Amino acid sequence: MINNEKYKHILGCLIGVAAGDAMGMPTSMMSPETIRRYFPEYITDFQPAPNGHLLHHGMVAGQVTDDTQQTLLVADSIIANRRVDPEDIANRLIQWGEEIHAFDSMFVGPSTLRALYAIRSGKSIKESGPTGDTNGATMRIAPVGIFGQGDLDKTLDNVENACLATHNTNIAIAGSAAVAMAIGCGISGEKDIDLIIAKALMAVENGMHRGNIWYGASIIQRTQLALKIISQNSTRETIMRDLYDIIGSGVQISETVPLCLAVFKMSKGNPIDAIEITTNLGGDCDTTSAIVGSICGAYSGVSAFPAKWIEKLEEVNRINFQYYADNLYVILENT
Repeated sequence: MINNEKYKHILGCLIGVAAGDAMGMPTSMMSPETIRRYFPEYITDFQPAPNGHLLHHGMVAGQVTDDTQQTLLVADSIIANRRVDPEDIANRLIQWGEEIHAFDSMFVGPSTLRALYAIRSGKSIKESGPTGDTNGATMRIAPVGIFGQGDLDKTLDNVENACLATHNTNIAIAGSAAVAMAIGCGISGEKDIDLIIAKALMAVENGMHRGNIWYGASIIQRTQLALKIISQNSTRETIMRDLYDIIGSGVQISETVPLCLAVFKMSKGNPIDAIEITTNLGGDCDTTSAIVGSICGAYSGVSAFPAKWIEKLEEVNRINFQYYADNLYVILENT
């Protein structure tokens, strides 16, 4: 492992995606009430998916989903091309989708699946994702955030490229840019969480002028409301319930991003705390947990994760996190 602070935060970001994804996997697409029925105790470690789970039946404790798989796919593309190449990402998504039989399942999100069908039918990547407004592009944006290193223009340009094939809408680009910006600030050593969130919202403001103009609630105003909710003098349980009821934790980008930025603040950048919150909150838990894991992992670095978690993730999923961190770090040092 490279003994460098930026490298440790890159590694922490990538592990954060997988840790959040695996932790949120068994509770994904459940309401808070359903979670408590299957898991009466607050979840603090990897669990297998319950029998009959809507999406993840048969998955074991520590196993990741498409959130991590697509994140590493984007990382592979950046490593191979030394840039964010929208055509290459689209081709890799098609190949990955065919390998896992995604076109015959519910394993892939609606915007990505719709776009991949369009590409397979002959549409260009400039035509395939004009209505993508769910959180699929955001869940796999971590390598792009690492590549952007917190530079606003570089981040926006590369996020737009990463979103082009499947989520070419202003709201998806803006939401993905917010997460990428937070990650880039984290790996670059910024420690002021309020400043990171302010920069993330600046990315939202600028991102809303890119891509196909699409409808949706304001990410900025919802984030401001989410930050007010977490600042209230209430119990954690009440705050989590208010986030679920008022902000939402579903697949819409205007729910996912405000929730994740608020949980980043609520957890003070601690990835374990953040992942536990989103895992137990309800909704699209694997994706929200993967996203907060990536942001908080970039912020706190690899040392914030228990060694047993990392070992479990590598063992179950056969992922070499150091390989990805090594190669992304080398690219940053040479560009």
